[in-house]
Amino acid sequence: MIRAAAALTLALAAPLHAEQVGRVGVDWVGNDILIESVADPKVQGVTCHVAYFDRSLIDRLSNGNWFEDPSYSAIDCVQTGPITLGNINRSRGGETVFSERQSLILKSLRVTRIYDAANHALVYLAHASEVTQGSGKMSLSVIPLPPPE
Repeated sequence: MIRAAAALTLALAAPLHAEQVGRVGVDWVGNDILIESVADPKVQGVTCHVAYFDRSLIDRLSNGNWFEDPSYSAIDCVQTGPITLGNINRSRGGETVFSERQSLILKSLRVTRIYDAANHALVYLAHASEVTQGSGKMSLSVIPLPPPE
């Protein structure tokens, strides 16, 4: 019973999953760039599109490093309707909106939302999160918010 409750808690706390909207082949060995849409679960009216590299089986076999994809990513977010802020984390560190593994254990691609109250904006940062060493590879998108009334 405790295990089931813990699993349910983790599932509910997990960031939203993305929907693949595009797949572009980049070479003859089958490497692709995937494009996924992610609706912000706590901010109604905002959708982000994240692009990242997906290594093929042929590339993994020929180059080694079997369980890892590169950290490169790009993001752009748009207003897709009236913006309604839910109960979002307003700290400087923000909160994870989306996360997807890029290696078996050590690395994941994350989208973090940061609330910029002074400039009335939501900042979305796509970045790699690594257990063993950080990465400076990132991409940024900003959604302006209406000024407070």
